[in-house]
Amino acid sequence: MKIHKEFFRYVIPSMLAFALSGVYAIADGFFVGNALGDSALAAINVAYPITAFLQAAGTGIGMGGAIRYSISIGTKKERRGRQYFGMSLILLAIAGVFLTFLFWAGSPAALRLFGAEGSIHTLGKEYLLCISCGAIFQVMATGLVPFLRNMGGSVAAMAAMIAGFLTNILLDYLFVWVLPWGMTGAAAATVLGQAVTFFVCLGFFIRGKQRPLFCFGKEGRLLLHQIFGVAFSPFGLTFSPNITLILINKSAALFGGAAAVTCYAPISYISCVILLLLQGISDGSQPMVSLAFGERKLDRTRQIRNLAYRFAAAVSLLCMIVLFLVRGRAAKIFGASEDITRQVAALLPVFLTGYLFLGISRITTAFFYAVGKNLQAYILIYGEPFFLFLLLLFLPRLFGVWGTWLSVPISQILIAAVSIFLVLREKQPVPSGRGNAG
Repeated sequence: MKIHKEFFRYVIPSMLAFALSGVYAIADGFFVGNALGDSALAAINVAYPITAFLQAAGTGIGMGGAIRYSISIGTKKERRGRQYFGMSLILLAIAGVFLTFLFWAGSPAALRLFGAEGSIHTLGKEYLLCISCGAIFQVMATGLVPFLRNMGGSVAAMAAMIAGFLTNILLDYLFVWVLPWGMTGAAAATVLGQAVTFFVCLGFFIRGKQRPLFCFGKEGRLLLHQIFGVAFSPFGLTFSPNITLILINKSAALFGGAAAVTCYAPISYISCVILLLLQGISDGSQPMVSLAFGERKLDRTRQIRNLAYRFAAAVSLLCMIVLFLVRGRAAKIFGASEDITRQVAALLPVFLTGYLFLGISRITTAFFYAVGKNLQAYILIYGEPFFLFLLLLFLPRLFGVWGTWLSVPISQILIAAVSIFLVLREKQPVPSGRGNAG
């Protein structure tokens, strides 16, 4: 019973925090869709992968450092844990500054690459130029949340996300509906919401006297290697849904035109929340897994993983049932036209079929990177968009735009099968060597 209580103490706040991080994009889509129409709704959808890259970069670096921190604490190496904290802060700051300049210069070309044309491109460019100005807040906020959670502040992490989310909603209303600032207003609301999350996290660390250590000596290169060795897994897990979004938008534009891209926008917003709920379960259980792994409690890591599987399955089934029942009204929330709303109602059941399989792959992936099995995590993370890419090469040519839609759940079923295979072939639930303990 104790492990169940501890599991939900970590996982429930994590789920809410991750879900709220996805609602940023949905909130922007809701306000601009109702204010500016279908083109603005589609523009947010096409632009979102670029914004999500900032969040994924922060999550990857932050989670990479936080996992090494937890393993170090589990092996009673407090000084090493503080070094991981310090190195991660430096990397987050560097990434934030670099991505600011990169996105300012490259986002217009990226939008065209993702299939944005005409008014969708114009609106998307307006949105992204403002987002670029606040890139450092997005990177730092998403990077500090994993440390907050792994230092025992799962409720504080949730509070930071709620504060940012409420700020975003309030400013979306003010900047888009009251002051007609359009796409720029929506982007400014997102940036300021992330800034609030960052400052709440910073306040927790200052109040809790969590001190990073910036003295690395000859171990700096080792720390970098170990942080990035883990970071590419949570980065990929966070960003891979957006690779899916990019591929589907491009395929939809080729085989269904602008109407298909607009139709996919509400579906992608809905799917985003489900994915983040599942990631909240996987990453919420990660601190427990990493700490138990550092303490060499192998049976406990397996118990936590199996509990996460069961809970993810229950959440997936509940979401599938609720969304199926409200499918006829789902797109209307975002200000979609009657025609788009009808098309979304017909398409949504196709995407619902993949949610149960997503839970399997998300939990398995997080378990592998939490215990240092990065190769297996990489296979699962990047395998899903790889399967999707292969399916999109021929299914749309056979079935038109319906082939595009069917490619999504099929790719999710395939990667779930790979997840099960990798788990079953493991001779032990976690690596037995001590070299990963940091």
